[in-house]
Amino acid sequence: MARSADIDINAGARLDRLPICGFHWRILALIGAGMFLDAFDIYLAGGVLGALLKEGWSTLELNAAFVSATFVGMTIGAWCSGILGDRFGRRFSYQMNLAIFGLASIAAAFAPNMIVLIGLRFIIGIGLGAEIVVGYATLTEFVPASSRGRWIGLLAVITNFSLFVSSMVGLWVIPTLGWRYMFGLVGCLAMVVWILRKSMPESPRWLAANGRADEAEKILSAIEAEAARKAKLPAVAARAPAQESPGAVWRLFQPPYLARTLLGSLLHIVVGFSLYGFIGWLPTFMVKGGHSVVSSLGYTTVMALGGPVGSLIGLVLADRLGRRLSIVCSSIAAAALGIAYPYMPDGVALAAVGFLLITAIYVMLATGFAMHVPELFPTRYRLRGTAICATSGRIATALVQYVVVAIFAWQGLTGVLTTLAGILVFQAVVFLVFGFETKGRSLEDASAVTDAEAGGRSSMARRPADLGA
Repeated sequence: MARSADIDINAGARLDRLPICGFHWRILALIGAGMFLDAFDIYLAGGVLGALLKEGWSTLELNAAFVSATFVGMTIGAWCSGILGDRFGRRFSYQMNLAIFGLASIAAAFAPNMIVLIGLRFIIGIGLGAEIVVGYATLTEFVPASSRGRWIGLLAVITNFSLFVSSMVGLWVIPTLGWRYMFGLVGCLAMVVWILRKSMPESPRWLAANGRADEAEKILSAIEAEAARKAKLPAVAARAPAQESPGAVWRLFQPPYLARTLLGSLLHIVVGFSLYGFIGWLPTFMVKGGHSVVSSLGYTTVMALGGPVGSLIGLVLADRLGRRLSIVCSSIAAAALGIAYPYMPDGVALAAVGFLLITAIYVMLATGFAMHVPELFPTRYRLRGTAICATSGRIATALVQYVVVAIFAWQGLTGVLTTLAGILVFQAVVFLVFGFETKGRSLEDASAVTDAEAGGRSSMARRPADLGA
């Protein structure tokens, strides 16, 4: 009786009316710590691969296999986390994936050769892909609709600050101690966070949607009691959104959800190419262009500041300009900067344009990848929908690594960035024409299909009076 339980509990409306309190900050810290280490583990590849190439421990082809193994693993992890997260809960999924990439990272520090390291990187990728799917979607289900964009933006800032931190740590650790310490560090810290996250509660929205009303009520009551100590709680909006009946994941490949699945998949594919077809390869490209390992890591460390800065800009824009226009504008800006970057001389100009390019990419990541995709799907399908989009991105990213190597060999960095610019412009046009806005809307309203999507008259512009957002 999941439907009646969800209407009685009214979990979404009760969570949306709460003032921000200590509970929200604890949830952000616990999710953010795992997401930070997840991204740190992904981004360390750039510096590590440059060093492995310089030492003669690897080749461009083996580096491509390493990156592809990462994303094959992330593809599997993203898909499985969506299935398991919607079936067994968000809490089960995020604890399992953190343990996988933490333990495998520790093992990678002791890899005897590149082939073993590539195999371990595949296992690490399974955990990394799962963490990204679960993290943003889980926080989305806890925070109020009126400030959801800012909170997801803040999580993106925490997550993407790892690009700068990973570059800074790598700048000292890799030349001084060696690349193995990068894997050992992130693995040990991941296991510490795994222990701390055992106290994190399950999403009341997921519990209510799956008929576990008593458990949802217990968690909601505890959160409300804590929030009430800070301020008087407003009345719960009389909202009983329709819930989808349980269904197979393949429903998301059919109308009315197919269009949303395609939009989310495009975002993940473009973000994946941007991050791992350019940023992840940048130290290697610079080494091949004649820079030393230290020089290439120095450049990329300065540019990496664009990660947290872009996420901060996305945080500001998300609840003001909105998700759709933020995605369009950041895509166009990144395309223009990508065209300009290869023509910059070494020094300040190169670092400055690179910084702006990475900033624009991370505005797109924060407002699209992190915020918008989880809003596209109802609670029963949220992790599976996000997982499908992430899986599409991972498959494309894994396959594109060899394409990036071929384009670089043919046309150099100019060819790689011209390709990226074309993809970014395509995304901007698609979202300008087919995108829709979710700013300030409850998850239940934002994820509900409209009459137009369902085949009837359009109701996209109509919002129920009881949204309270």
